[in-house]
Amino acid sequence: MLEESEDRQDIVERVAALDIGKATLVCCTRVPNPDKPGRRMQEVTTHRTMTRDLGRLAARLYELGVTRVVMEATSDYWKPVFYLLEAAGFETWLVNAHDVKHLPGRPKTDRIDAVWLCKLAERQMLRPSFVPPVEIRRLRDPTRYRVDLVITQSSEKNRVEKLLEDAQIKLSVVASDIFGVSGRAMMAALIAGERDPMTLAQLARATLRRKLDDLQEALTGRFDQHHAFLLAKMLGRIDAIQTDIDDVDAQIEVHIAPFAHTAARLEQIPGIGRVAARAIIAEIGVDMTRFPTAAHLSSWARFSPKVKESAGRTKGTSATGHGNPYLSRTLGHVAASAGRTQTFLGERFRRIRRRRGPQRAIVAVGRSALVILWHLLSNPEATYQDLGVTFYDTRINPERRARHHIRQLQALGFDVTATRALPTAA
Repeated sequence: MLEESEDRQDIVERVAALDIGKATLVCCTRVPNPDKPGRRMQEVTTHRTMTRDLGRLAARLYELGVTRVVMEATSDYWKPVFYLLEAAGFETWLVNAHDVKHLPGRPKTDRIDAVWLCKLAERQMLRPSFVPPVEIRRLRDPTRYRVDLVITQSSEKNRVEKLLEDAQIKLSVVASDIFGVSGRAMMAALIAGERDPMTLAQLARATLRRKLDDLQEALTGRFDQHHAFLLAKMLGRIDAIQTDIDDVDAQIEVHIAPFAHTAARLEQIPGIGRVAARAIIAEIGVDMTRFPTAAHLSSWARFSPKVKESAGRTKGTSATGHGNPYLSRTLGHVAASAGRTQTFLGERFRRIRRRRGPQRAIVAVGRSALVILWHLLSNPEATYQDLGVTFYDTRINPERRARHHIRQLQALGFDVTATRALPTAA
């Protein structure tokens, strides 16, 4: 027997959705019909994305009593619209375009997109993406620009090495860093016209002087005025970019000041240094109420593999997907740096790398770092305590370890008979 259900679908009474382009946007607004209870009224308008036009749009939304405004993350065009409406007091939601899928066969226009988005929003079928507060956004801009500057500088350094190789100058074979004090002195002398390998090698400093004979061989080439001109330009660009990086670092320190104590706490984690701590705060903020658990943070950052299950059977995991590229890059450096330390994270990285390879080790240790970060940011009183490099050894059953080693020896062709030694008398 069918019975009446008291369940009802809660909707947002007054909602607007924006389909944003570079020059214009389409706004769909849905509000209750005052003359027909239970029915909805809809208004679709087109506006320019200039500041005054957005101000008029905000005034119209106020007039209609709109409480929530939803928009897709379209390139960077959403940012000025989002920031202006956010400052005007609206509950602004940025949603992932992947979550806003059209029905198959339905035509696609800006107007239809805006109406479809508005209908999904009023029925609360969307979830907002993470948009950090203003103070974090102001920190995010210089930290991201710093990454771009470092990438540009690295590309220029690669060009220098290729130019030296073209001139048969094999300095990078002998010196681990050709842009150190010794390497820069040698390149400056080459630009100035010095070509004698022995004279150039004598410019070496510190431990590099132990390799004077190798340096003479490496500096014997066919470097000419053509190479000198290009090398001077390349080194000039590297120095100019370094100046810009230093200026950006100073600006980052200004914006990180309110979070300096938090950044110092994050630097307790192996692999996280001064630059990484600031970049992490810029990407995830310091308020973890947006991420209810550490698993939510890992999922948002795409550091959790997707699980596929069908008919009650798990069909393995797939790739983590594309998350925040700046955060992923930072966590990758953190994992690699931690892998060189004698700590719990370092041992975890090495164990996974041996079994699954370096890429999976980076993702696994990056996720571990995110879990630690979440706990530190969620609890201001929490401090990081390293579990130690022997953490895994103390938790593996001795019998299991013995069986593992025996199987390894047997796989190498050995006949193994193991007996437990008697305890020695005190």
